[in-house]
Amino acid sequence: MQIQHLKLLNFRNYERLEIDFGPAFNLIYGKNGMGKTNLIESIYVLALTKSFRGTVDKVVIMNNKELTRIEADIVQKRSNNFKLIITGDGKTAKINNNKVAKLSDYISMIGVILFNPGDLRIIKDSPSIRRKSLNVDISQLNNTYLKYLSSYNKILKQRNAYLKTMSINGLASTDYLDSLTEKMIGYGIKVFQERKKILELINLKIGKIYNSIMQQGSLTIEYESDYEGKNQDELFKLYKKNLKRDLFLGKTEMGIHKDDYIFSVDDKPLKDYGSEGQQKNAIIAYKFALIDIYKDYKGEMPILILDDLFSELDYEKINNILKLINDEMQILITTTEIDKIEEAIVNKAKKFYVNNGIIEEV
Repeated sequence: MQIQHLKLLNFRNYERLEIDFGPAFNLIYGKNGMGKTNLIESIYVLALTKSFRGTVDKVVIMNNKELTRIEADIVQKRSNNFKLIITGDGKTAKINNNKVAKLSDYISMIGVILFNPGDLRIIKDSPSIRRKSLNVDISQLNNTYLKYLSSYNKILKQRNAYLKTMSINGLASTDYLDSLTEKMIGYGIKVFQERKKILELINLKIGKIYNSIMQQGSLTIEYESDYEGKNQDELFKLYKKNLKRDLFLGKTEMGIHKDDYIFSVDDKPLKDYGSEGQQKNAIIAYKFALIDIYKDYKGEMPILILDDLFSELDYEKINNILKLINDEMQILITTTEIDKIEEAIVNKAKKFYVNNGIIEEV
């Protein structure tokens, strides 16, 4: 998969931009704050319909403009034109000028694996951050997963609302609640099974990749879920057992919305015992494992984006990472320090210099 031609209108600090990328390495360099990350963010938004920065949709629209449009010609098994328009009222996606009825059907059409320094939050922050990241990763492999997750969250919201109604009004009958619970479990099991499968596949690959970067240490991921080892009936009994607690709290305290997964090196949690360098390289290993899985699922390589990857990494680690890159893949690398990158890669890469929203091919 390759992005050939990108057109931006009113995206962040780019009022109008057209750029042609090379099929392999693309180096995007310049000082901080000039628009490098904005450029690769536009590609991510085109693929996933949301920013990796965690901002509300309309923030990507240039100040005093009514909309932003991202458009790209992307070579997959054949060439397709993708377009995403964002206004204050919502988003519209088009493929070859045909409007896509549901965004959930659009996501997974463009494969993008991104590393951004903010990804360290996956290890450092709360389980909700890890779940959100995993949801994005799986949705690119299987958009049916998004439909299961959306259905689960919708019923969870209904169940929580009814728990509050029962508590306030002193309702004794649980027939409606039981019906919601059964439906929620059904979708929850599907989400759990997909998460478990993907994390097991990642675990088969991540240790070897991490060791090739760090030259030491054994990296693993442990998945934690209330649904582990339980069937539908067993889960239903647990929800019934926990009903008094849920009524007291006015919300559902058990389920796949509480899932977590823990990164460990040599059986020690990275969140508590790992250095920032170990954590960064663990996330990189995770992303490269995803690339292999994406190829297995889709039969083609995703687009790889490495945003500010090389800050605070030594030359040896950088080049260990670059050796992992498959020659079949299109890679976009942003950096402030082009001299940190192996000369052979710099020489064969297509290079773009970014200065205050103006991009010059070098």
